[in-house]
Amino acid sequence: MVPRGAYFVPDQQFNMFHNIDRELYAVLVMNLCRDPVESLHCIALWLWLERVGFKKVVTKLLSLPRVLVNELADEALACLGVIHNEKDSPLSTRRNDTPLMQRLIDSELALPFFAKHRLIAVRGLAKLVNEVCMRALKDIMQQAVERKAHQSLADLSLYHQQQQPQHPRQVQVQPPLAARVPTPAPPRVQFGSLPAAAQTNEVHPDDRTIFLTFSKGYLVHEWEVREFFTRLYGNCIESLHMQDVMPNEQPLFARIVCQSPAAIEYILNGNVKAKFTINGKHVWARKFVPKRPKPASPAPPPPPFNLPVSLGI
Repeated sequence: MVPRGAYFVPDQQFNMFHNIDRELYAVLVMNLCRDPVESLHCIALWLWLERVGFKKVVTKLLSLPRVLVNELADEALACLGVIHNEKDSPLSTRRNDTPLMQRLIDSELALPFFAKHRLIAVRGLAKLVNEVCMRALKDIMQQAVERKAHQSLADLSLYHQQQQPQHPRQVQVQPPLAARVPTPAPPRVQFGSLPAAAQTNEVHPDDRTIFLTFSKGYLVHEWEVREFFTRLYGNCIESLHMQDVMPNEQPLFARIVCQSPAAIEYILNGNVKAKFTINGKHVWARKFVPKRPKPASPAPPPPPFNLPVSLGI
């Protein structure tokens, strides 16, 4: 039920209002081929800067050459790293690591600013990500994720072709253009989801499990984990197991059993570890490594059996 006085803005009008934000996001993920999730958080940071008083940050960014936009996105990620870092680090005291941003907004804004206002920034960014960016940019993000998935499939196919043994005398002849059969396009995936062919649970659960760790003092609920990964990667979760703790204690780890091993590679993007930010809280992810029971030591051979001497043998 909509509260009295509230007005729901249709998606089309909402996207029109955020048209320049969408245009900048498209530059990041389509033209510069940057990571869709990281780019979404960059947009949130620039919108937050506008909300705290810095004028027309997004408009100024759009007027710049793309090579500078790319450099400014790297600076934005450095700022986000300071914001989401629970403890002060040498990075948070540097004042000359954001030279392009300082020129862009005509201010001495530097990394210590984000360290000083960390808590305010975390809350503001979480609100912008959930209420603005996820809604205004989701269709562009879907296109970027689809393209990334298709490129990954193409790279994997090329890798397998290169691994095939080559016979010196074998000559491959391309058929005439008119006789070639067009290659079917890869299956269309939903926003952040895996291709349907990858959704299989014929593999042992331990081999398709992601291990998550949380920061002490920053409570992450089960519903937050489930909603985050489902929103970004579709129906990838078979089951979710939070650490068993007492009612007044905080779980520090969890296990996600994915629908398939391919989901792990997709979520971790081929890396050993990956870092996510769920509602402003850091979550680290890696492939689960079960503790295999050690094989039992072989039993010692029985002692030699000696016949009693009394038998006279």
